[in-house]
Amino acid sequence: MTRDAVTTLPQRVRVAARDAGWWAQDYVYAVRAQARALRDRGAPDSLAAGEGTPIVLLPGIYETWRFMEPLARALHDRGHPVHVVTELGGNRRPIAESAGRVAELLIARGLDDVLLVAHSKGGLIGKHVMAFSPAGTRVRGMVAVATPFGGSRYSRLMPTPSLRAFASGDATMRALAASADVNTRIVSIFGPFDPHIPEGSELAGARNIVLARGGHFRVLGDPRVIAEVLRAAE
Repeated sequence: MTRDAVTTLPQRVRVAARDAGWWAQDYVYAVRAQARALRDRGAPDSLAAGEGTPIVLLPGIYETWRFMEPLARALHDRGHPVHVVTELGGNRRPIAESAGRVAELLIARGLDDVLLVAHSKGGLIGKHVMAFSPAGTRVRGMVAVATPFGGSRYSRLMPTPSLRAFASGDATMRALAASADVNTRIVSIFGPFDPHIPEGSELAGARNIVLARGGHFRVLGDPRVIAEVLRAAE
């Protein structure tokens, strides 16, 4: 065994143990968030009041807006109107179709200078609006958390078309990757380890922020996320 192997093996063990711990904590967060979504049935209309920068929430796949509710309420408490695209439902539809529903909401509510706040798939939907929809001119920018901008190699192993759509070779994913002009208006926030996106969420041309802790879901609760959204909005 070489000296390099001797010195790096303990490091690899520590990193693996760290990532396993983050993974476990990640799913605890996700289960609690989904339980909250099932328990709370109130309408989000009360969040749409405020004089600050309008914010539109874009949750991830299989998530309703309730998954991002703690973040939404923190932003609303700072005076920002938070809009929910209830037409997304559980966010299982194709990215382009979902982007169309977001665009419809922007137009129907007359929203301008909007900040999109997205998680995971929501970041792809948001970028689609910014890059391809006429309503994209209404968007100031986007803060995307744990978004697979470069796809995920795990997607080809998934059992449903909605999950396999995150493959880097998918036509929509290729089109989004080629539309780099809007990247300068995006802040991509992610941890050093994401169990669902081994490629990471770094986006060329965007402002990329790496958090101290890893995960795919629990990073939504990181104080840095709220701080960066407020920075973009205010």
